[in-house]
Amino acid sequence: MPATFSARMHDHSRSDAMPAQTFGRDAADAWRLLNLLNFYRLLIAGLFVALPWLDAEQRIFANGAPGLFGVVSLAYLLFGVASLLATRGRWPAFKVQAHIQVFADILAITLIMHASGGVGSGLGMLLLIAIAGGSILMPGRTATLFAATATLAILAEQLYAQLTFGPSMPNYTQAGLLGATFFTTAALTHALARRIRDSETLAAQRGVDLADMQQLTEYIIQRMQTGVVVIDAEENVRLINESARHLLGAPGTQGPGRLDRISPELASQLHDWLHQPDAESHTFRPAVTSATVLPRFARMGAAPSSGTLIFLEDTAALAQQAQQMKLASLGRLTASIAHEIRNPLGAISHAGQLLAESPALDKHDARLTQIIADQSQRVNAIIENVLQLSRRDRSQPQDFALEPWLRRFAEEFSRSENIAMTSLSIGVAPADLQVRIDPSQLHQIVWNLCENALRHNPHAAPGIALRGGVTRESGVPFLDVIDNGPGIAAGVTEQIFEPFFTTSPNGTGLGLYISRELCECNQARLNYRAQPDGGCFRITFADPRRRQVA
Repeated sequence: MPATFSARMHDHSRSDAMPAQTFGRDAADAWRLLNLLNFYRLLIAGLFVALPWLDAEQRIFANGAPGLFGVVSLAYLLFGVASLLATRGRWPAFKVQAHIQVFADILAITLIMHASGGVGSGLGMLLLIAIAGGSILMPGRTATLFAATATLAILAEQLYAQLTFGPSMPNYTQAGLLGATFFTTAALTHALARRIRDSETLAAQRGVDLADMQQLTEYIIQRMQTGVVVIDAEENVRLINESARHLLGAPGTQGPGRLDRISPELASQLHDWLHQPDAESHTFRPAVTSATVLPRFARMGAAPSSGTLIFLEDTAALAQQAQQMKLASLGRLTASIAHEIRNPLGAISHAGQLLAESPALDKHDARLTQIIADQSQRVNAIIENVLQLSRRDRSQPQDFALEPWLRRFAEEFSRSENIAMTSLSIGVAPADLQVRIDPSQLHQIVWNLCENALRHNPHAAPGIALRGGVTRESGVPFLDVIDNGPGIAAGVTEQIFEPFFTTSPNGTGLGLYISRELCECNQARLNYRAQPDGGCFRITFADPRRRQVA
């Protein structure tokens, strides 16, 4: 499973070590909000510093103690700059900065309000922003502390005004209402912030769950044996898993594009299905040596503009199962037929041999007895081949290195056929190429192909090349058996794999048929590839990334 998915699952229940642990956002967002309060502080302080230079505003503010107003405003501005730098540097700690800045706001705004005429100036309302910001940043009891401190500051300012200017100056009623507003603001802001934090925590948790689920879904889809392709209404490929890429022969480095560029045949079937959804889809091969693919289509929504989900099934597994059933039935049938044929065939052959030993036989009759013997042997060979196919054990695919296996095969074949080792050349790239097939059945397949190459080669020094590699289209391993003979005529290339079809008067017509049957039992494919200087049979092995049917 991907490391990012595992790490996310591991960190799912871990609390984020942020400066304000009760703050539902991460550390960066907490510092960002504190930074916004600093900008607000700079804006207010800058406005207060600029007001004494504007005569119209001076009649409204700073009418109580202009000197105090200017000093406190300038100090407040300098404090705002220092707070901004401290927030950018994140030193001291978040909790310390939040407490210092809110208490400084309360002190500075109270002094500016006193210099502007007290509670009646209306500047006390600016404390609401400081209290609200502190309530968002800090826990509930700290928010109450901010509201209580601001209320006490307002009442202390009123008491000082009464002692300084006389009983006509203070306004305790307005100060009390303002204090009540502070507590209400702190309570409401804290409750709202807590609900927002809870909602944000839940949303973050749901986001992590959805991200995990999305990644898990993509992980499963990418590793499905069934090919999956998702396209939109414009037939642009939005998702294609690895199985679909291999089945369609689309390189892994190729990004999603239009469906008709990846597979014109699949795009054509999609058009037919869109016009007639009840029509049955049919199998096709993206390339000559590719697996046979059966597509299935499904709408992703009811709207006409919704996309389409395409499932691609490799029919090799189904063909393998059908092959096992067919061979089982064939075995029972041929066993009974062979028994019935061999008895009269043996009598005919024996009678022909006795007739050939007659001294009164002339040369014309001897020729006829030779024909009887040859055809009897041919019929017996056909029976042996059919019995060999029907009695064959169930395929047992294995993973093994191809090159060492080919070298052992070449030594055995050259000794058996009494040919020089130089007549067989071997080349495998990469050298450690692994294939999956039943080794004994691969031996029979390659042996049949090499025997055909020798039998149909008119050259005095026949040559056979065994070349292994990986296809560029689908990335699956293959083995080419190449000879330097005349090749197969173009008109019969589609018939050579049919049973009992042969171009040789002494052939049975079952060699290539049996070889293809054995390939299909291992989810492999056998095809003929025409070449200008000889013939080539290609064995395309099963994709090692796809699990075979036992």
